[in-house]
Parts: sequence; C-alpha cells; structure tokens
Amino acid sequence: MWRRLHKNNKSPFRVIIFGFFLVILAGSLLLMLPISSQQGVVTPFLDALFTSTSAVCVTGLVIHDTATYWSQFGQVIIILLIQIGGLGVVTVAGAFAILSGRKIGLMQRSTMQEAIAAPNVGGIVRLTGFILRTAFAVELLGAALLYLVFSREFGLLQGAWYALFHSISAFCNAGFDLMGVKAPFSSLVDYAGQPVVSLVIALLIVVGGIGFLTWEDIRTNRWHVHKYRMQSKVILTVTGMLILLPTVYFFFFEFAGKPLGERVLLSVFQAITPRTAGFNTADLTAMSETGQSMITMLMLIGGSPGSTAGGMKTTTLAVLLAGAIAVFRRRENPHFFNRRVSQETVVQASTILMMYLTLFLTGGLIISRMEGLPILTCLFETASAIGTVGLSLGITPQLSWVSHLILIALMFFGRVGGLTLIFAALSRTQGNVARLPQERITIG
Repeated sequence: MWRRLHKNNKSPFRVIIFGFFLVILAGSLLLMLPISSQQGVVTPFLDALFTSTSAVCVTGLVIHDTATYWSQFGQVIIILLIQIGGLGVVTVAGAFAILSGRKIGLMQRSTMQEAIAAPNVGGIVRLTGFILRTAFAVELLGAALLYLVFSREFGLLQGAWYALFHSISAFCNAGFDLMGVKAPFSSLVDYAGQPVVSLVIALLIVVGGIGFLTWEDIRTNRWHVHKYRMQSKVILTVTGMLILLPTVYFFFFEFAGKPLGERVLLSVFQAITPRTAGFNTADLTAMSETGQSMITMLMLIGGSPGSTAGGMKTTTLAVLLAGAIAVFRRRENPHFFNRRVSQETVVQASTILMMYLTLFLTGGLIISRMEGLPILTCLFETASAIGTVGLSLGITPQLSWVSHLILIALMFFGRVGGLTLIFAALSRTQGNVARLPQERITIG
C-alpha cells in the first residue's frame, strides 16, 4: 500500500492528500455498519463521512453525540481514526513500513519530511520513531492521571476506557468526548472546577499542539534555550502569549462571577482549547460576542507546524507580525532571534492567511444565508471547521446536508493544509526562469 501510493502519486503532497482521503473513506464505511451504532442501524453515509472526516482531521465537530449514538465498536473506530489523523497518515504508514523491516526509499522519506514539517530528510526515520514513542508515552501518562478521577465516577473498566479515550483525543487535539452520558454534547462542562481533569486535558492539548520538532529540541538541548532552533523559540514564545493574553481577558471579563479557583481553571482552559482541541468546560453560548469572537480568532490561528493541531499555525502569525514590523521599520526582511526570515516564507504566510480568511468568510456567509442563522454563529462554526477545532455554538446537528458538506471540505482543508493542496495541484507546473518587466503599484 505504502509503495503503491508513491508509485501512483509521485508528488509527496499528493500522497499526503490521497492518504487522508483513503483513511476518511475507510472510516466512513466502518461507521456505516450497524455494529457501529448503539441502535444497530445503518448510519447514513453523509453522517458517517462527517464523523470520519472530523475524527481523521482531529476536529471534533459532530452530528451525533459520540457517547449516546455510537456503540463501543464505533467509539473504538473513532479513536483509531483520531490517532491516525493526529500522528499523520503518512507517519503511521511509515511506522508500519519501518516495523515490518521494509527499506524506506528517498521518495518515502521526502513524503514523511513534508508530512511532519521536518527541516530535512536526514534522520527522518529516527524522528518518526521519536514521534511515536513520545505520543504513546504522553497519552498513557495522561490516561493514568485521568483514570484517578474517572475510575471513581465510572468504575474501573469504564473509567479506564474513558481515561484512554479522552487522553488520546486531547493529545491529538481532536475534542471528541464521551460525556454525553451525562448530557448530550456537554463536553467537559461538569469538570469546570475539577483541577485534575481540566489541567491534564489542557496540558495534553499544549503538548500535542506545539509540535514534535519543538519537543525534540527540548529533549536534546534541555534548558539551553539559546541552542534551540529559531522555529522552536518562535513557537514557544507565540504559544505562551496566545495562552496568557486570552486567559487574562477571560478571567476579568467572562468568568468574573465564578469562585476564584474555578475562575482560573475556566480562563486557562478556554484560552488553550480553541487551538485546536474542541473541548470546553464553559457554556460557550453564554459568553459575550466579544468572547466568542476572540475564540474564533484563536481557532483560526491554531497550533504549530509538525503537531497534532490544525489552523493557520502559530509560525504563520509570527511571520506576518514580523513582516509588518519590518515594513514599519523599513527593513528588507523580518527576523527572529537574530535570524533572518526569507521573503518566500513571508509570501507563503500571506498566502495562507488569504486562503484561510477567504474560505472561513465564504463558508460562513453561505451557511448563514442558507440556514437563516446569525453570521457570527456561522463564522464560529466555519472557523472551528477550518481550524480543526471542534467547538460549536450548538448548530452542527441541525444544519442541512449542503452545510455539512461545506464543513467537511473546510475540515479536510484545515488538516491537510492549504499549501499542500496547492503544491499537489501544481506539482507538474514548471517554474519560469524569465523575469517580466517590473512596474510599481501603490498600496495602503
């Protein structure tokens, strides 16, 4: 299968897209089986496709409540799809090839490099092993900590399953939950003031969202931050700011009426989960429009490259801000930590921003017009889809099939990545070495 993908799809970008498509399709067919639903009925293809896409693209938007609609078998299929989608289809395929003793060729290594956003092909097999070991170790540790709470509430066996499910879902930034047994679509609202669940889930989201290359940097260089790659320093800095600033806002303006301990937990959790996990411990519909708009912006930004998260990525935001500062200071190139950023990177960041904003706004406008819903509510939904977040203001199950198809397309785009789709479509296009005459155009 691994070699056939590469034989029929020479471009690494096409292999990535085709791999995600095949896994989504296989997941859809499995979820359609009567054994996958608690009622023993065949799930409609569009519902199964939506759920499978949401799981593989680690989004978390759902039409049916995961705990009450899907059987134990269906839930296992969903968590397997989340694990594959979180680690990356190509990474998982490469891992099976490595474990089976097959030789990994240059094309396969190049595809694995693109899939995990590695800086070079060298050492890609070793890095893949590190990714798998880190992911499974963190997920098991998270499950062990969550088990301390869930075992008391759901019993030993059910508590173990709930702990493992939510640990994988959180680390992979998926946002699927099984708390519908308390109230459908309730997510983790019952644990708003529970420090173990709130903090463990939040930490798993952050660990999964900062990227494996950053963790490799941390493992290699420990506390010697000056030895980190520039990208790792940027990711850690931007991630810290994107947690701190929203936490301060939520603490003072959204949850002011809560007890201090719960207020802190609510503020931190709601600052972390929009990038791009999909759990929530607060009623999002009760938040102000300002709070909902802030969450929408956080969902669009997303996590970091080479991570389990989606969205535009923290590095894209950083490059755009640095580019603006460079223009203000009349510098030729933006820079971070005494390292210059190429003009090509700035152009790519601008392209990603334009693509995300266009699809986010267009999808929201179409859904708002078709469904007769407020535009802010619909934009919240499309930001959640394209950012592969999974947060919702409760409209997902009621949307029409056309709106569901729009969300499916946005989820796929958000997980695979805009540049990957473009490069896959234009992989045969040859660059033109000739340069056209230049003429000045006024902007701003």
